[in-house]
Amino acid sequence: MAQISSLSEAIAAAVRDGDTLAVEGFTHLIPHAAGHEIIRQGRKRLTLIRMTLDLIYDQLIGMGCVDKLVFSWGGNPGVGSLHRFRDAIENGWPHKLAIEEHSHAAMANAYEAGAAGLPCAIFRGYIGTDLPKVNAQIKTITCPFTGEELAAIPAHRPDVAVIHAQRADKAGNVMIEGVLGVQKEAVLASKRSVVTVEEIVDELPARSLNAVVLPHWTVSHVVEVPGGAFPSYAQGYYPRNNSFYKQWDEVSRDRDGFLAWMKDNVLNKGPEAFAHYVRMPRAAAAE
Repeated sequence: MAQISSLSEAIAAAVRDGDTLAVEGFTHLIPHAAGHEIIRQGRKRLTLIRMTLDLIYDQLIGMGCVDKLVFSWGGNPGVGSLHRFRDAIENGWPHKLAIEEHSHAAMANAYEAGAAGLPCAIFRGYIGTDLPKVNAQIKTITCPFTGEELAAIPAHRPDVAVIHAQRADKAGNVMIEGVLGVQKEAVLASKRSVVTVEEIVDELPARSLNAVVLPHWTVSHVVEVPGGAFPSYAQGYYPRNNSFYKQWDEVSRDRDGFLAWMKDNVLNKGPEAFAHYVRMPRAAAAE
């Protein structure tokens, strides 16, 4: 049952050291504010699941929160490498990082299987690829009806899912609009969840054709954080800040520069800082 909380209260209640955590959002609605609160609260030994490993995971990795990654793609979208991720893999800084790599299709199927309460996902995939050679979690099974060889991997069943959405009502029902990834499945597959939203409204508006509504009984915590997806975008609220992604490439290359940026922009600031980006003129936010 959804509880309307502050961000610090929600993360303190939902995210624990050693948890398996899914922080999802696909091109937009990426929950950066929630990720920053996890860093501020000093969570450690996390296993992070995400289809498209990007900036917020680079920050979590660089701040020593992460022991293992389960993912299907990693990079700074449209720019290049994630330097904190790369430093952890190549040099073990701030400590060694275990990885489990999948395809996009496998990750989506694993979330769906977890949401359905199934132990594994079965699908057509990995034919002619080398991933099964480096990932022992990828198995093959024979269909009992057709004899076809199929791929199988464990279902994703995270301890916690963290997502961002546009709106929730005061009962905790959450509406997600625009490009949809696996946010719905991640929440339904998880034991606990934190959903940050641009605004909490009296009633949800009429749904667009591709809108998803998560009923309040599927969500643990709902938190109003205007701008909480910045620098990714929230359809209908603010655009993607492309310049930030370019700047992150330089900020994250150097360990000392990264740590200084995190101190100034994350450790010494709270979620209210994200509202600044919503108030910015649209042209400035889109630089």
